[in-house]
Amino acid sequence: MQGAPAQGLITKPSIMGHIQIARIDHWIKNVFVLPGVVVALSVDRARLDSWSWVNFVLGMLAICLIASSNYVINEILDAPFDRFHPIKRNRPVPSGQVSLPWAYFQWIALMIAGLVIGLAVSRIFTLTLIALWLMGCIYNIPPIRSKNLPYADTISEGINNPLRMLAGWYLTGTILIAPASLLLSYWMTGCYFMAIKRFAEFREIGDHYGSARYRKSFSFYSEQRLLVSITFYGSHAMLFFGAFIMRYRMELILSFPLVALVMALYLSIAFKPNSAAQCPEHLYREPALMAAVVTCAVVMTILLFISLPSLHRIFSPSLS
Repeated sequence: MQGAPAQGLITKPSIMGHIQIARIDHWIKNVFVLPGVVVALSVDRARLDSWSWVNFVLGMLAICLIASSNYVINEILDAPFDRFHPIKRNRPVPSGQVSLPWAYFQWIALMIAGLVIGLAVSRIFTLTLIALWLMGCIYNIPPIRSKNLPYADTISEGINNPLRMLAGWYLTGTILIAPASLLLSYWMTGCYFMAIKRFAEFREIGDHYGSARYRKSFSFYSEQRLLVSITFYGSHAMLFFGAFIMRYRMELILSFPLVALVMALYLSIAFKPNSAAQCPEHLYREPALMAAVVTCAVVMTILLFISLPSLHRIFSPSLS
């Protein structure tokens, strides 16, 4: 059942409805690809000389199309549940603005277009796109539909973070293997953000029974359980980040206070009414967070390309 359309909304399928379910405004989330590019270039600096802006643009377009394919299937399969959400019931599918047969075609067409463009970059880059698309299927499509399973929802969605990092890594053309510690840190950071999103959604709906009708995992979740999971993911993210720093780039230890500030500010946003944590594409409306993120990104980028031998002498064990 697609779900009853919200009263007063257009119920005739439209081109605009199909454009909206591709969530082009969510493409900003693919900014998580960029750290993979920067870190790969800092490790394999020979790639700076062979850098291709054409490949970068094609690669980013391919990633965006794969993401839109995942958004389309999400919109289709979420429609029966979105009608129980005070805001999401107005989305194009539950409100009748989308033709379901054409939406399924749109889902597959976006995936094929993304993979074809990805092949123009490299095969290994395209493999990361396939993995990203398959995770969208696991997250949305029954019988697995991990978004309905407590904790599996944040873990399976969070894995899109390291997949985006790998996509950025291989966009550079490097053949080096990305450090496992960095990928694990990125994964746990993604889980941290997703758990905060769930926490903000749970608080916003308020009614436990109503929230469970909207999202099955909410029948298990509580504010306490979600906060505990946020702490769990955040702790692991910083553990693996620290392991990466100590093994590969000691200079990044200077950025840690800024990283901690970003994580703290992001958590604080979840307690606001109609929190932007529920819709990460609206995070630009949080000036303090955006200032911290930009400052942290700039500092980390600089530290990836400079050497500070004194830090190694301070933090590396030595014989007395």
